[in-house]
Amino acid sequence: IGLVLSAVFVPMAFFGGSTGVIYRQFAITIASAMTLSVLVALIFTPALCATILKPIPQGQSHEKRGFFGWFNRTFERGVDKYQRGVAGVLRRKVPYLLMYLAIVGGMIVLFGKLPSSFLPDEDQGVVFAQVIGPAGSTMERTQKTVDAMREKLLAEEADIVKSVFTVTGFSFAGRGQNAAIAFIGLKPWEERTEDGMSVFDLVERTQQHFAGFRDAAVMAFAPPAVMSLGNATGFNLFLQDNAGVGHQVMMQARNQLLGMAAQSEVLTAVRPNGLDDEPQYQLIIDDEKAQVLGVSLSDINATQSIAWGSSYVNDFIDRGRVKRVYLQAEAEARMNPEDIDKWFVRNNQGEMVPFSAFATGEWIYGPPKLARYNGVPAIEIQGEAAPGYSTGDAMAEIERLAKQLPAGIGVDWTGLSYEERLSGDQAPALYALSLLVVFLCLAALYESWSIPFAVMLVVPLGVIGALLATMGRGLDNDVFFQVGLLTTIGLTAKNAILIVEFAKDLHEQGMSLFDAAVEACRMRLRPIIMTSLAFTLGVVPLALASGAGAGSSHAIGTGVIGGMVTATVLVIFWVPLFYVLVSSVFSRKGNDAAEEKAQ
Repeated sequence: IGLVLSAVFVPMAFFGGSTGVIYRQFAITIASAMTLSVLVALIFTPALCATILKPIPQGQSHEKRGFFGWFNRTFERGVDKYQRGVAGVLRRKVPYLLMYLAIVGGMIVLFGKLPSSFLPDEDQGVVFAQVIGPAGSTMERTQKTVDAMREKLLAEEADIVKSVFTVTGFSFAGRGQNAAIAFIGLKPWEERTEDGMSVFDLVERTQQHFAGFRDAAVMAFAPPAVMSLGNATGFNLFLQDNAGVGHQVMMQARNQLLGMAAQSEVLTAVRPNGLDDEPQYQLIIDDEKAQVLGVSLSDINATQSIAWGSSYVNDFIDRGRVKRVYLQAEAEARMNPEDIDKWFVRNNQGEMVPFSAFATGEWIYGPPKLARYNGVPAIEIQGEAAPGYSTGDAMAEIERLAKQLPAGIGVDWTGLSYEERLSGDQAPALYALSLLVVFLCLAALYESWSIPFAVMLVVPLGVIGALLATMGRGLDNDVFFQVGLLTTIGLTAKNAILIVEFAKDLHEQGMSLFDAAVEACRMRLRPIIMTSLAFTLGVVPLALASGAGAGSSHAIGTGVIGGMVTATVLVIFWVPLFYVLVSSVFSRKGNDAAEEKAQ
């Protein structure tokens, strides 16, 4: 049992990417814990039993009075009924096999309907609020919106908001006078126990309050579960210019996608993670005129860089501190487009040539920053799934809408969305490898290729419970659910091994398959219930967790509890059935092969 429970997690340790990091932590932890548990059971438990447990004097029996007497009598009556039930199952194999096939079919259907995501959203005690004003708006106008947002949060949300730290001129979408961001710190979780005090409730109220704000667009969002994989929950993608259609076509495609997303019931808060095009003054250099005048392009570019930007010269020591020297035009000489006439470039004859002799300017609209992804021009878009939908549903909806965009424009996922797609592709391989490793371990332990099938066939009976519990609680198929599902697979196999091992020994001692299976069920029912109940109660705190990390705890605990319930209630009836069927089929084949060899 210890080997199987450890082996089921071994494939997790060899997966790569961010998902592999999470898998590896669980795999190493659980495998190490199971190894230590086996050592304790083999070395220390016998000594403790000899020390603590006392033999029953000859002529006496177990306690017949009090609570323990009542419990033993009640449990024995239950064992008798269970034994008769197992015998009935073995006598009517076909109906129960059909029921098993129905359960497997239901498991497949539930897997297809279970919403998918990468990681559950977590209440980390902080909210980000991004402010984006109209293109070209001043910092004073942006600051008014920031002040209004701060006052609203500190006054109306004083029960949960502890602090508001704002930065004007910077945001995750870009830098500029029309950009700002607020970092909203919430009070500790123990002070936010009532309904409506979570991070997600605050985000929803903030969004609703500023939805009709005219001076700027305010977008509140919770940080992602993994801070290094993006800056917001939900999904994250790039529209890519794969065919060189140009910036204007990309902007039209972006607006088209945003318009379609606004009409979709699956999506909400879909927004570009960047600043809109703004007025820009484009300086056009006439290369031919510059060449005729003897002015080199390198000198022209250097003069522009120094005049409107800056250029690092060297360092100097001021009162014991090293400071840098930058060369830059004075503000009065770089405020207006006409200031370009004030600048000259030295030609190859040492003469000063004005910019107006070879350059002209014009006003255009353009992006404040040029974004590229995978080496091609791109526009970043973020969004979230509407209530009742998962990020997997939202990503599928985005891909459907993206097919309606002009040719040459593609969609590529990034951040948490990329990891979610990667983990979804890896999940089938993970399940298959885990089942294969468990099967090979059982085959080696039993020295048989047939008996492990009796154990492996009951795995769907535990999986169906995990799926039902997860769907019933409205959770998603994420990485932590997958970890819990593997735990369920191992524990389901554990319950089956407890019965199969004893049935195999009894059959080898001369009992018939029928009697061996029934007797093994009677003897192992108490250990199965004890271990299953202990493990189920042990993960109840995970399913009821609150505060930091509650989302991941719920994902693991809920699936494991549901799986353990069905793995206990159903497996104890179907394991003897599969043991008898598998042993009968393979023993018959073995006898036929032996007869043919003898002839």
